[in-house]
Amino acid sequence: MARYKGPACRLCRREGTKLYLKSDRCYSPKCALERRAYAPGQHGQSRKKISEYGLQLRAKQSVRRIYGVLERPFRNYFKEADRQKGITGENLLILLERRLDNVVYRMGFATTRNEARQLVRHGHFHVNGHKMNVPSYLVQVGDEIVVREKSKSSPKFKELKETSVPEWLSSNLKELSGKVESYPARDNVTIPVDEQLIVELYSR
Repeated sequence: MARYKGPACRLCRREGTKLYLKSDRCYSPKCALERRAYAPGQHGQSRKKISEYGLQLRAKQSVRRIYGVLERPFRNYFKEADRQKGITGENLLILLERRLDNVVYRMGFATTRNEARQLVRHGHFHVNGHKMNVPSYLVQVGDEIVVREKSKSSPKFKELKETSVPEWLSSNLKELSGKVESYPARDNVTIPVDEQLIVELYSR
């Protein structure tokens, strides 16, 4: 499967905002955006007026990069969100929040979404008792996510730190399990983005 393999900090600099792709590094003075608060590349420091289209594009790219989704799947998520009842932009973010790799990250089993995606692909989790290695799997209310028995002895899962878990999820780091209590609401999505800009971009 195609995925971005370049420097994660470069993406934050390109979008001009912290995407929190590197866990603790994003909160430290080592953060690339703190040291070089301009876009990467030869002309990164040149000041350019951003057009309306540019704002819409940057909003879309930011969300794509935060969740680690490529363009075609992202467009498919938008089409699905547009078909659903309600506000399209909110539906889009809720669909992305329901991805299994994001849920694993939100439950505290991984420090970044990228790490969570890798853990899921390597088959470390069971969903409702069945092995699941598809990061894009959309969780349902009542789904139970558990670290498989063979993986519980891994040093990775013995060094987990308590973290804030959104109210639509529950997590038990001692038993390495969690549950989807409800679907997420817009208030549960904490990423810094105006989803209406994405709707406007795809509505052109």
